[in-house]
Amino acid sequence: MHPAAALLVIVLLVAGASALGLLWRRRQGRLTAGSGLGAAEQVSAAQLGSDEPLGRQATLLQFSTEFCSRCPGTAVLLRTIADARSGVSHLDVDLTHRADLARRFNILQTPTTLVLDGAGRVRARVGGVPNRAALHAHLDDLARTP
Repeated sequence: MHPAAALLVIVLLVAGASALGLLWRRRQGRLTAGSGLGAAEQVSAAQLGSDEPLGRQATLLQFSTEFCSRCPGTAVLLRTIADARSGVSHLDVDLTHRADLARRFNILQTPTTLVLDGAGRVRARVGGVPNRAALHAHLDDLARTP
């Protein structure tokens, strides 16, 4: 291969990898709400293996693993938000031994947070560490929805 062609291939590969990395980073922490999240399916605390009940108004359902470095900080953030709001609870589910839940909810990274409404239906999803303001805004929207 000609040296100029090899250099061009290397530059294109680096540019492509950088673009994909920036796109992935931009999507981290973003709240995705709407249809297509499995909102029709109801989830119960028992199905999640939790003794804690779901929140009356909403539940911040965090999926973690034993080796996740960002999960403890995310748990503190979500617990703080839940404690500040009446009717909102936080559940942390460790997926290390629950591959069934990872498949069911299509969890590809940890932390992943699902926002459940009072009936246990998925209303939003966040991959990575959630944005505090976006979570507050979504919980406000859920509170206004009958």
